[in-house]
Amino acid sequence: MAARSVDHESDDESYEVLDLTEYARQQQWWSRLFGHNSGPIAEKYSVATQVVMGGVTGWCAGFLFQKVGKIAATALGGGFLLLQIANHSGYVQVDWKRVEKDVNKAKRHLKKRANKAAPEINNFIEGSTEFIKKNIILSSGFLGGFLLGLAS
Repeated sequence: MAARSVDHESDDESYEVLDLTEYARQQQWWSRLFGHNSGPIAEKYSVATQVVMGGVTGWCAGFLFQKVGKIAATALGGGFLLLQIANHSGYVQVDWKRVEKDVNKAKRHLKKRANKAAPEINNFIEGSTEFIKKNIILSSGFLGGFLLGLAS
């Protein structure tokens, strides 16, 4: 291994400590997958600190996403249920021809806007991908924390 290492000896055993940042930079698969540098955050904080920071922020985001998602789903489902009951009871009359016309108009409008917005979306995706590649340890911690936050 070409990684920088330090030998430590205790009473009964000796062990070698590897600098994983340096080791990862020298591996071809790592460079191909994540680029040649591991980014500014990887150089400022230890791996454990990055995983903890990512995990805590991910858990918070996942927990909030779960709570807001439940509230939104309940409100949307409840509203839809009330509209169906009102329609079935005769309180609401739906003009389906007008609904179809408005939906088609909205589709055409969205297609025009989507073609104009494509460069901004692509730039955002490229920037996000680059950030994730440069901060893979932090991003992994965030993903794990996010999934735990959704589950709690």
